[in-house]
Amino acid sequence: MLRLTNIHAGYGYSEVLKGIDLELNAGEIVTLLGANGAGKTTTLLTIAGVLQPQQGKILWDGQPLLTSGPDEVLAHGICLCPEGRHIFPRLTVLENLLVGSYRQPSAHNAAILDRVYSYFPLLAERKKQLGGTLSGGEQQMLAIGRSLMSEPKLLLLDEPSLGLAPQIVERIFGIIQAINHEGIPILLVEQNAHEALAIANRGYVLVTGKIVLSDTARNLLASDEVRRAYLGES
Repeated sequence: MLRLTNIHAGYGYSEVLKGIDLELNAGEIVTLLGANGAGKTTTLLTIAGVLQPQQGKILWDGQPLLTSGPDEVLAHGICLCPEGRHIFPRLTVLENLLVGSYRQPSAHNAAILDRVYSYFPLLAERKKQLGGTLSGGEQQMLAIGRSLMSEPKLLLLDEPSLGLAPQIVERIFGIIQAINHEGIPILLVEQNAHEALAIANRGYVLVTGKIVLSDTARNLLASDEVRRAYLGES
């Protein structure tokens, strides 16, 4: 479905991605691992159209993904759920969710909402509550739910467990799996490498803008290099 070939990208004169190759196939969860500053978020921003690649090409369903920005990428069905959630604190839960469906016919919203509420019943209970009054875990659920309102064909998830308590992390990862089982492929950036690899099909390891290792999630979990660098094991 998605293929990146020799992608160079960055900010101004600073090149962050230095020729990465990556692919994601239908039905997969693929995770990007790496230390802070390795280029994980930059990869997602480039796919999402927030950044334009300086070199290389992105193919979506075999066709070049030539875009003028994130709105056009979203029109292709590729949705980014950003790091830090970025919900609208003064809008209600329902209003936040409806922001995510702005490209969908309004008559279709009820059906999409029902689907989101099936993943996140708590959002249905708190639909009239202001987003800014939710806990961190609840806000993350809201951010993912808002992304699902666009009915994505590919979901880009950036650090969904950041700053959350372990029991909430487990719940979030369970929901990510459930979403994937419904047929939505996911490209996952996550500092919690063990949890990410536990649900992923494959993974890539980024080091200073270059992919240095790629394999099945099972093999990466068994790799001494990955265990030492990202799983905190000796």
